[in-house]
Amino acid sequence: MADKIEREDNRRDWQMDKISVVVPCWNEEEALPIYYREMNQVMERMSQGTEKETLDFELIFVDDGSSDGTYRIMKELNLRDARCRYLSFSRNFGKEAAIYAGLKAATGDYVAVMDVDLQDPPALLPDMYDILKNEAYDSVATKRSTRTGEPRIRSFLSESFYKLVNKISKTEIVSGARDYRLMNRKMVDAVLDMSEYNRFSKGIFGWVGFRTKWLEFENVERSAGETKWSLKKLFCYSMEGITGFSVAPLSLASIVGVLFCGLSFFMILVIIVRTLVWGDPVSGWPSLACIIFMVSGVQLLCTGIVGQYLSKTYLETKHRPIFILKDSSEEGEKR
Repeated sequence: MADKIEREDNRRDWQMDKISVVVPCWNEEEALPIYYREMNQVMERMSQGTEKETLDFELIFVDDGSSDGTYRIMKELNLRDARCRYLSFSRNFGKEAAIYAGLKAATGDYVAVMDVDLQDPPALLPDMYDILKNEAYDSVATKRSTRTGEPRIRSFLSESFYKLVNKISKTEIVSGARDYRLMNRKMVDAVLDMSEYNRFSKGIFGWVGFRTKWLEFENVERSAGETKWSLKKLFCYSMEGITGFSVAPLSLASIVGVLFCGLSFFMILVIIVRTLVWGDPVSGWPSLACIIFMVSGVQLLCTGIVGQYLSKTYLETKHRPIFILKDSSEEGEKR
């Protein structure tokens, strides 16, 4: 009996770990081959060693409704390398949906999320895996130590967002944080349990907790192609983070409403007293018009804030799927 238990323990010791790498892609036909060459070198290097140290890999490319040759290249990589899997959406659902789909499809003991443009250096993956194996952490995340090469206005707005969201939210979102991280299976399952429609992964990773170690690296330029994140998209993405992990704007709207209500009563008293004392109800109409415009503007602002939260609730109650698959490598194998 003791020998049987020992043999089972030995099998568990010799069982190789598997790392799944989720790679969201949208119109990345130029960057995808470059990424695969770079990542293949990292996988080969990490897979070398004794049998106990051998690692198994899978790359899960998620085509987020690309209009170029991204989907075709994914299928070619799948035929060339069995470690490459792909998921293809019926349309563009956004990066957050692509990350969620990749995490759902991942079968590894450890799961990484990585951008295809090589701004998330694959060379950091061995160190990240080593930390999770030998230290008491559930996740190794990355953040940029510098923003060299990034437009100043974009850097300023990003820094301002992180400062704001950390002041009004109980969930800490580290400044300069990337989506690039390696997680153990327990943390991945916790993230998947949060199957909300309006997703903000940086906030979700922080909200689920678990012990996380941060690695810093200098900003890296894209390997090919152009960034898909315009200022407008970044603004909308930041709004997802604020409304998803803080109700402070709603509280602010309530506070502003109370203040202006008190101010209105005070101004009514001033007008009544002034009319009774000086008997001149006509003078002061320009200032009164300005007050009306200002109060109306505040009311519209507060209504807009409430509308943002209401729209999120509306979308959640519809229970629409986060993504719709058009094709996948598993379906291709069946055919």
